[in-house]
Amino acid sequence: MATTTSNATGTVTEKRKPVFKKVDSLKPGTTGHTLTVKVVSLKTVKVGNKGPARSSAMLMARPTQPTRIAECLVGDETGTILFTARNEQVDIMTPGTTVILRNAKIDMFKGTMRLAVDKWGRVEVTEPADFEVKEDNNLSLVEYELVNVDN
Repeated sequence: MATTTSNATGTVTEKRKPVFKKVDSLKPGTTGHTLTVKVVSLKTVKVGNKGPARSSAMLMARPTQPTRIAECLVGDETGTILFTARNEQVDIMTPGTTVILRNAKIDMFKGTMRLAVDKWGRVEVTEPADFEVKEDNNLSLVEYELVNVDN
């Protein structure tokens, strides 16, 4: 069942229902994933200032707060993957919590896959899921190499 909305011009657009994926179906370089996962562990990686030193005029115009980054091991009944949580996402990702990741993407870091949600996505806490996380299938441990094929 899709819902409909109308915009300023009066045209009606139909919203698509999200298609939930499993962790083991994720591939390098893909985007637009919606997943329900449990947070297994959290490790804070970086707490620092955003970008290089700025002039005092820029600092007064827009106050900056330190960038917080944490690597969270998340998973479902098919496997696990490292999720890179940024800023307010770090507060949501506590071990044992079940979350829905909307519009997630796969980033490559040192040849391995990392799951991330940028400003176009959403991280939502949901009711606890009834699955057991399969921790022995960690997709972030698989190393990929970019190979150029000449025709």
